[in-house]
Amino acid sequence: MTAQPGVDARSAPGARAVPGPDGGGAGPDPALFRGAMARFPSGVAIVTAHDQQGRPHGFTASSLCSVSLDPPLLLVCLATSARCYPVFARSPRFAVSMLREEREHSELARKFASRSPDKFSGGGFAPTAHGSTVVTGALAVVECAVRRRVDAGDHMIILGEAEHVALPERGGRPAVYVNRGFGSLCGADCARDDTPPGPGA
Repeated sequence: MTAQPGVDARSAPGARAVPGPDGGGAGPDPALFRGAMARFPSGVAIVTAHDQQGRPHGFTASSLCSVSLDPPLLLVCLATSARCYPVFARSPRFAVSMLREEREHSELARKFASRSPDKFSGGGFAPTAHGSTVVTGALAVVECAVRRRVDAGDHMIILGEAEHVALPERGGRPAVYVNRGFGSLCGADCARDDTPPGPGA
């Protein structure tokens, strides 16, 4: 939205500010900010890592972003309140499984977004040749080495460098999360796979 001359953007309909210590506006109402972010559609992935005993842990991520091609970097964000936070704060590697628009994957995403102590019960996962645990039938899998961790408010940003990438031969529609629910990104054209062939994982 472009503000009109002489009009404070904070006076726009629906905008509210929370007073700061100095009496000025410290930012929008947290509920408004959360609502705005909920309207931004994103893909859905399950991020996994192993603890020091070799046990898998994971969480559902919609905050997944490609950062660089050279070197190949991506980032994910994890709440510091998550049960698996201590594992990801120490693990040198993690894997990203990008989910499909399928009921099984939607159920996995909901399960891994919860605080369930045993998220891997019930199956739906497989080991890779490189030691990761990933979602069976994922749209794509990227296995990463951690390059940096950054504290960001109530979350931790994990920057990873892709070491292995797996792209199944069949394409498919990605899982999309918007307005606190799963939606559809597009029609049949999404199922087309125009990715050039590569060496795989």
